[in-house]
Amino acid sequence: MMGGINIADTMSPRDVYAMEEWATQYGVQKMDGVELYSEDGSDYQLISQTQIPAGSPVVFVPAGMCFSSNAVVDELGADLQQAEQVLIQIDQGTKQRLPLFRLMVKILAEYDKGQESPFYPWLNSLPRQFYNGVSMTNACFDCLPPYAGWLASNERINYGHFAAALRMGYVPLNPNTLNDDEIIKWAYNVALTRFKEVWEPTRQKLIAPMADMLNHSAEPNCEITFDYEGNCNVNTIYDVQPGTPLTISLGDPTNPTPIFAQYGFLPNDCATIFCKAMHLDPIIKYLGIDFKDLLIQTQTGEIAPKVWDIFLYEILQNNDQEAADAFYVACKTNDENAKQGYHDQYFQYTLDALKQHVYKIMADVENLTMKAQSYDLQTHPRVPVIVAHNTLVRDTFTMTASLLEQMG
Repeated sequence: MMGGINIADTMSPRDVYAMEEWATQYGVQKMDGVELYSEDGSDYQLISQTQIPAGSPVVFVPAGMCFSSNAVVDELGADLQQAEQVLIQIDQGTKQRLPLFRLMVKILAEYDKGQESPFYPWLNSLPRQFYNGVSMTNACFDCLPPYAGWLASNERINYGHFAAALRMGYVPLNPNTLNDDEIIKWAYNVALTRFKEVWEPTRQKLIAPMADMLNHSAEPNCEITFDYEGNCNVNTIYDVQPGTPLTISLGDPTNPTPIFAQYGFLPNDCATIFCKAMHLDPIIKYLGIDFKDLLIQTQTGEIAPKVWDIFLYEILQNNDQEAADAFYVACKTNDENAKQGYHDQYFQYTLDALKQHVYKIMADVENLTMKAQSYDLQTHPRVPVIVAHNTLVRDTFTMTASLLEQMG
């Protein structure tokens, strides 16, 4: 613990209202009637107590209050550059995530300063505990379906690369900080869950204190933008009624699992989920289909057409390569009539394959949920969000199974 920020005490209260006073003192502006609110004293958000028309500015954060990945480069110079070279040597794929690495380093540098940091009130207002993939253990991964487990473990692997590069010692951080995995993981999670990416005038990631208090919605009523001077502006995009939370989008609302892996919560307003056909990933890539097109409706269990496509293509590949090649061409040229002809001809085979997949997923998530529920919540506090994820999958696929049974 440095400067009174006790990362190890996950129950330590978040001093959010001291952060609000600090933010106001240094130029952060909120529209009258926009307030910080919490139902449980742990999770905070901004809500409006008045009616706000669409297009209204609701929060302004001056550039000097924002963390900028580009500014970190100027601040730390050659030390940061050496650490980044090590990071890229560890894994070339991390080159695309250097802006995130820079934000994590900045957060650690400010943490090292303790109460001497001008950002101390913001740091002391942040959550100590996270529930995302970075924070999960191997036992947690063992309780997730393959797609969710893959996404969550990828985040933890990336964190491991970041920590290894830091510990080479090029960035001037306190040795006690560098040797404390929980502190580094906390800084990584703060950066991962609170950044906003911009592409103009150059690509960078930024964090704007106070603007980072907006929560997620599949139908957000606000958007966050940064002007060329680096100031952060939050504006409404729809009319907002009194008592309504101010929300933004944290990811594709049609596929909540990436949000679960990155942010550690399951959106309660998601209308669709991925079909969980990770075993068909080579086919998905070959056909050039996005995961966002391979969905199942959470309210009805209805299967998206491209899900039928990938299961049919696997059947054709295994039984009639000439037909598989022709179906591939039909998919790539969007020849819906030709595709439908193959679907009609092989309908029963595709239906049986989908049934087998759906019932397998249902059985798997039931077993995984039972395993998760056997864990001690004191040592595995992420069990509830894992169970919620698995329950959503089970309930959705149960409806899908019923629909498939009605088809034959």
